[in-house]
Amino acid sequence: MLKYSQIEKFDPSGMHKVYDIWPKLAQESFETKQKILSLKGINHVVFCGMGGSGTIGDMLASILSQENIHVNVVKGYVLPKTITPNSLVVATSVSGNTEETLALLKKAQKTNCKIIGFSSGGKLEIFCKNNSLEYRKIPQNHSPRASFASYIFYIVKTLKEILPIDGSIIKSTIDEMKKISKIISSNNLSSSNTSLELANSIYDDIISIYCPWGLSTPAIRFKNSLQENAKMHAFVEDVIEACHNSVVAWDSGLKIKSILIRGTDDNPKTKQRWEILKQFFDSRKIKYTEIHSVSGNIFKKIVCLIYVLDYCSIYRSILSNIDPTPVTPIDYIKSKLEKNIPSFKH
Repeated sequence: MLKYSQIEKFDPSGMHKVYDIWPKLAQESFETKQKILSLKGINHVVFCGMGGSGTIGDMLASILSQENIHVNVVKGYVLPKTITPNSLVVATSVSGNTEETLALLKKAQKTNCKIIGFSSGGKLEIFCKNNSLEYRKIPQNHSPRASFASYIFYIVKTLKEILPIDGSIIKSTIDEMKKISKIISSNNLSSSNTSLELANSIYDDIISIYCPWGLSTPAIRFKNSLQENAKMHAFVEDVIEACHNSVVAWDSGLKIKSILIRGTDDNPKTKQRWEILKQFFDSRKIKYTEIHSVSGNIFKKIVCLIYVLDYCSIYRSILSNIDPTPVTPIDYIKSKLEKNIPSFKH
């Protein structure tokens, strides 16, 4: 059984403490007084962001998937060529210094689209203010990836004119997060802690994550969190598409643990596919664990899944005697980029 002394030892910067209060941070962020962005006439949104900030774009794209708004999520350097005066470019970088996001912001500023930037400061804040662009400053909580709760609830409120998320959905989501927190926080290190139990079951070198299309955001986020926090290799598969290609790779005999992320109201054909896949896994003695979303709106499902799965990655790092905070390889790559790429002009 994991002891709190182990958590303190291997998470000295206290990432787990931030996750313990995610519901509080979410509520405070949503209730912060702010100017709601006027989005009349917007029919195209481009979300720009990398890493944890990229998760925000993925999530909002999922929410807008059934609306009459075209959405692009850009994780790189190239803006879509479909930018018009009715386009909104949302640039998010928790640090405010993400090179790719800054490059996209600079390109967007040369077009006639609407722009808003979100960060905790940095070069992004300076550029927005120097160019009279809409900007919102949101404090960082420990690290960019741990700041997700504060950022998503703040941004959802700012963009409320185009998002199908009302106050009742926000309240229901935060209430559910509070319930989940009592189960998965560091105050409960018993067998009833679902995040800890999942972390205990993940001990292979590689993790495969299966999900339906609508829950790709928490699946990708879980992959990223396992990689950054637990320093584990992981990959994501769409459960339907995987049945047409990647399932064949199980014939290699490689020992990989699978996580099946399921929605409470998946499409009937998706439910059928889950059962067939489980039968296949059982026949091959392939280890897997099922994680089910809560009921309700897609916003609530995604936020709550991310909460459970993020905390799982923290517990997994600690169980492996690894500090979840350092991301040395990322720092290495960034340092090389800074030496070889011209500085971002304000």
